[in-house]
Amino acid sequence: MESQSRNVSELMVDTLINWGVHHIFGMVGHSNLGLAEAIRQRCLTGDLQFIGIRHEGAAAFAASAYAKLSGRPAACLSIAGPGATNLLTGLWDAHMDRVPVIALTGQVNSNMLGRNSFQEVDLHKAFAGATCFSQTVYKSSNHAELMNLAMKSALENRDVAHLVFPNDVQELEVDENAAPGSPVGRIARRKISPAKNDVDQAAELFLRAERPVIIMGHGCLQSVETVVSFAKAWNIPLMTTFKAKGFIPDSHPLACGVLGLSGTPMAMRTMRNADLLLVLGAAFAPHTRIAEDIPAIQVDLDPAALGKFRPVTLPVWGDIQITLEELGKALSAAVPKENPRRELAEQWEKWRETKANRASKDQGKGISSAAVFEAMSRRTPANAVIALDVGDNTYSFGRYFESKHQRVLLSGMLGSIGSGYPAAMGACCAAPDRPVVAVTGDGGFGQYLGELTTAVKYRMPIKHVLLNNSRLGKIAKEQKADKKTVWSTSLRNPDFAKYAEICGARGIRVESAYNLDGALEQAFAYNGPALVEVLTDPDLV
Repeated sequence: MESQSRNVSELMVDTLINWGVHHIFGMVGHSNLGLAEAIRQRCLTGDLQFIGIRHEGAAAFAASAYAKLSGRPAACLSIAGPGATNLLTGLWDAHMDRVPVIALTGQVNSNMLGRNSFQEVDLHKAFAGATCFSQTVYKSSNHAELMNLAMKSALENRDVAHLVFPNDVQELEVDENAAPGSPVGRIARRKISPAKNDVDQAAELFLRAERPVIIMGHGCLQSVETVVSFAKAWNIPLMTTFKAKGFIPDSHPLACGVLGLSGTPMAMRTMRNADLLLVLGAAFAPHTRIAEDIPAIQVDLDPAALGKFRPVTLPVWGDIQITLEELGKALSAAVPKENPRRELAEQWEKWRETKANRASKDQGKGISSAAVFEAMSRRTPANAVIALDVGDNTYSFGRYFESKHQRVLLSGMLGSIGSGYPAAMGACCAAPDRPVVAVTGDGGFGQYLGELTTAVKYRMPIKHVLLNNSRLGKIAKEQKADKKTVWSTSLRNPDFAKYAEICGARGIRVESAYNLDGALEQAFAYNGPALVEVLTDPDLV
């Protein structure tokens, strides 16, 4: 029997699968039909799942969120020209938050490149800033090797890799002996031990400190248990960056909540009273507001992250788990610090009283954000994934929502409005056994309204809490703070709950704080996508 011929797209898609890509988000069109056919065939065998979205930007945001949650890359697919450029915002999100994503874009026929053809865009120039790897697939390319390099680049650099597929190349037959690539022998273990001198210096700083604190960043994702154990052994308060919210439950006796503009007063107060900061897997980004006048030990697996925003007392390059284990050995004869648990418990009690007071406020213009997130704290399953959009809802969530063990996904460094609902779609694919919640404002959701039909089509049971205040509330506040006229921030919205019903989802509209718990309970009990539209007061955030 003769062996079945294989084409370029089939060989490269098989290589993609061998590297662990199992989900592709995107849109099929005239300049990617050969590539799409190869994807379709592997969907039939169960090796891939393709999610056909309504806007390519949602595909890129979904792929980015998939990678943030799982640590594994997902791919996004588009046609040439406008389809490809629509991917860019979501790809910038992945690039800036340092997660691996593969972008697959169609292109005009190779003999038409450079001739200003219909839908021809110089995709390498367009994608240059948002990618670590961008190459065109030619007839003469080593096709499996090209996909190997794209995947390796994405994974090793935690970044976006991009491949351009001219229409005429996609279905060219390859040599019958051509075999798909794989990661075997390509990826090294990333367990970097810190230098002994750095561990010794860190131990000296730690021994001299009386009130150290730990700031956990997203880089602690694989080391949470080690970090918490270290904190318990030495009685050290723990606070997180916003991207790491949920890594430690707020009920933990050493927890201080989130640090920064979206954080809790306990975190800021505890940090300001500290005499040493142990910063683990976190950058000193302006929103986090890590103090500049307190000695700091910064530990990160990425040497480029060390001292990125400002010099630190001691930058330590190494795996966080290994570094803490080595530091623990160096401190084996030391005495634990003074126990801060009682003081933290008192601060939490005061903060919860403040939150309850804010939640009860009613100016007759809608429900307070504090009430929304107090109800969510009660009703959201502990193992949920929460995809958070950008806006006033972000700040209020950071302050008021009390985490159990939920994972929080957000557009961290890019801060892109509209990312929340597509991110929830990515989370549904990355963690199909976990409840997924999207939290957005009306402004953010308005950018990707059509993706609710995607969730319905693929039976994604996303529970969407939509805070509707009929304006771009955060921007209006910034205009006021800058002593400018509040202008062009009001929104003309539909009845979002009715819109959800029209799309085939469950829609629930909440106009009274008394109905919040019941509405959330209904949404979580519903077998499918559900939207809880909450009419909120733009001034009670």
